[in-house]
Amino acid sequence: MIEVSGLCKAFGAVQALDGIDLSVAGGTVLGLLGPNGAGKTTAVRVLATLARPDAGSARVAGFDVVRDAPQVRRSIGLAGQFAAVDPNLTGRENLLLAGRLAHLRPSAARRRAGELLERFGLTDAGRRTAGTYSGGMRRRLDLAAALVAEPLVVFLDEPTTGLDPASRADLWSVVRDLVAAGTTVLLTTQYLEEADQLADRIAVIDAGRVVAEGTPAELKSRLAATRLVVRLSTTEDVRTAAERLAGVGTGVPEVDASAGSVAVEVADGPAALTEVVRRLDAAGIAVRGLTLTEPSLDQVFLSLTSRAA
Repeated sequence: MIEVSGLCKAFGAVQALDGIDLSVAGGTVLGLLGPNGAGKTTAVRVLATLARPDAGSARVAGFDVVRDAPQVRRSIGLAGQFAAVDPNLTGRENLLLAGRLAHLRPSAARRRAGELLERFGLTDAGRRTAGTYSGGMRRRLDLAAALVAEPLVVFLDEPTTGLDPASRADLWSVVRDLVAAGTTVLLTTQYLEEADQLADRIAVIDAGRVVAEGTPAELKSRLAATRLVVRLSTTEDVRTAAERLAGVGTGVPEVDASAGSVAVEVADGPAALTEVVRRLDAAGIAVRGLTLTEPSLDQVFLSLTSRAA
């Protein structure tokens, strides 16, 4: 549904996109992660035909973003980093305006506005001007406006920035419903948990280049390790335990003598857990507790970019 090859875009001396390649299958979510200034928003702007690429090619819903820009625009919805709603219009009027811009018939626009106001919990607020809305309500209205024409592809550029946890969860639910109905979503976000929850695949972009791509599980297994921490009943056993656990993990066991614990990084957490218990039991070493920590996208992100999102 989205195919990008060698896409480049510069702003003066700044190379915002430096030959990125992306592929997003229909009915899936691609999470685009990267530090501030990595090129995420520029990529969205090019794919949404708001900026013209300097080199490379991109197709959205089968249409070239340069040669077929009008067809691309008819196939997409876009919710940017800031809610693009008219504060002087009511919530319903904002959606009706979006319907007119999408060339819907008046009756279809009214029907769609009613559906979306209900879906986003804005039915009562739909009679009020958007200028009276909270930040979360404006974001929900903005996303609703992006969906008026029932687009095949939706671009969400940091859609939950500034929202409270409940509003974020509501938007996550909407995204899941969209994908279940067959919509393709490209999501940029500064919340790594959000990408982990929603994305079928993730592309990490840094300095205008894609530096890693895969499913969340693939990236975590490839670029970060599961960590197993063994807490011993007595601190005197830590050295012996470390010797017994040599070879269980992918590196040298880490000893914290003051805490009475030994940590190892392992490739297969459940299998390693069984082996650790077996070895320590055979050595007569009493265990107070074990903690198995799966790798996170935060670890992956930092290992790839060494910067904050």
